[in-house]
Amino acid sequence: MSRTTKITVGEIEVTSLTDGETVFGSEMFPNADEAEIATLLAQDGKEGIETNFNAFLMKTGSHTVLVDAGPRDLFGETCGFLPDALAEAETKPEDITDLFFTHLHPDHIAGAITPEGEAVFPNAQIYLSEAEHSFWSDAGQFSDETQQQWQQLAMAVLNAYEGRFELVKGEATIAPGVTALPLPGHTPGHCGFRVDDGTHSFAQLGDVVHAQSLQIANPEISVVFDVDADMARKARKQALDMAATDGMLISGGHILRPTIARLERSGAGYRLVSE
Repeated sequence: MSRTTKITVGEIEVTSLTDGETVFGSEMFPNADEAEIATLLAQDGKEGIETNFNAFLMKTGSHTVLVDAGPRDLFGETCGFLPDALAEAETKPEDITDLFFTHLHPDHIAGAITPEGEAVFPNAQIYLSEAEHSFWSDAGQFSDETQQQWQQLAMAVLNAYEGRFELVKGEATIAPGVTALPLPGHTPGHCGFRVDDGTHSFAQLGDVVHAQSLQIANPEISVVFDVDADMARKARKQALDMAATDGMLISGGHILRPTIARLERSGAGYRLVSE
């Protein structure tokens, strides 16, 4: 089974890397009732609320950019395949020159360190939004045990790459043709990214969508992981509207394979259209 999908954006090579997959329970979407979830799944031809864990690789000029690093071994046997995906993309950990974290949730950062806390990508310069760094650096914001464990993992990653971080604001340049796309709400500094080369564009919309069968058809549906559900909903609507209006290729941290598609309006929501 292939774990990669490759496109070119102008002369920039973009590859999605699927680390793994899982199925969500309906309780993860608290403002959607069971009847609506069942209807949306049936419309999408799904029996469960499927999701992916995707990272992304860009080769642009002398830069090899990795965006996010997957959950490693945190989520069981169906995840932790980022090394396989990188190998399929003919890329070694030491080839990565730049590593951009869209945000510091465990499923996006655990694969950047070993279980012993050592950096996996020895030559990478790290990029992270300033707001995201500030949020996770304040242990006092995390009250329950799970949140505290997430914060400790975030700090382990920050510590492993100490001295190699560049904190960014707004639509900052990560590498030639690759820029951050601020989408706050899921976390305070949550981002996606854009790839632009001439008239060609691609947008990775971060985690505005966790379950495409539900949240693309109805962008009002929230996931429990959102720090600010109202702000995340606003970011989701703006991002999906942008993608549909511009007709650009898109993906996200949790879009199902083949992972790269276009978005069309459908009723009050949207639908993905494969290339």
